[in-house]
Amino acid sequence: MNGLEKRVKALIPEQAKDLGKGVIRAYGQSTAALRPMPDFLVLGTKRGGSTSAWRWIEQHPQVLPMVARWEHHKSPHYFYWHYARGEAWYRGHFPTAAARKTAERRLGKRVVTGEASPYYMFNPYVPQRVATDLPDARFVVLLRDPVKRAYSHYWERVDEGVEPLTFEQALAAEPSRLAGEAEKMAADPYYYSRLHDYHTYRERGVYAPQLERWFDAVGRERVLVVVSEEMYADPVPVMNTVFEHLGIDPWPVPKEAHFNNRPAPKIDPATAEELRAFYAPHNAALATLLGRDLPWSS
Repeated sequence: MNGLEKRVKALIPEQAKDLGKGVIRAYGQSTAALRPMPDFLVLGTKRGGSTSAWRWIEQHPQVLPMVARWEHHKSPHYFYWHYARGEAWYRGHFPTAAARKTAERRLGKRVVTGEASPYYMFNPYVPQRVATDLPDARFVVLLRDPVKRAYSHYWERVDEGVEPLTFEQALAAEPSRLAGEAEKMAADPYYYSRLHDYHTYRERGVYAPQLERWFDAVGRERVLVVVSEEMYADPVPVMNTVFEHLGIDPWPVPKEAHFNNRPAPKIDPATAEELRAFYAPHNAALATLLGRDLPWSS
């Protein structure tokens, strides 16, 4: 969203915005049969660089935005939060086949559309839903040093006003907070666990089992795993690998500041050391799964 779009949006009363969104969503759903499903998903991980990757992807000239563009959403969170709404509701968020053909004629190239939700990777029930509903889609995963990811995740929740505990207290409280949530999720396919989404600071960084679920569900060849530290260090070649995976042309992404960056106090060294010891065997399993060394494991 550019500066002019932001200023114009700020002038629109909230009631008018809500009405406009309702009209757009109703129209999108009523024309769902004319709207193909997305070509790709950015799956996460939380605080792993998925917002930066998404912002670069959506700027690519061969990527069509979701509807409506001015809302600047990166996801309708369909596959876990709104799955009960059904496929027509989901299709309504994406461009029509006619719009895609028009763009392809204008560019003389293939166009794609997609979305990004960092909870898609972690929710255990999303991979099979996606495998069923998006049999030809491609997927991108961003992975970050799990210690830094956990700490960044914590500070995001603090900034949002939903985390009253210290980081150390939150880590200690994680098992009790999550007690019974897995059973609720298993019992009700439409149950959204806010606790499982919001407060899994430690567990979210155990990456290998999450990736294995996705590899098993959709096939390993359809999932591109990107190391966030490498993307930020040299975004153009890394993002061109992403674009190749999505079936679109290379494109020189602008070397802008990190999107969604959240400054935080320095982590307590003892806490960082405890987390590094915890993640060591999980990082080793991940390195074996991916067949490569990881920058945070050296």
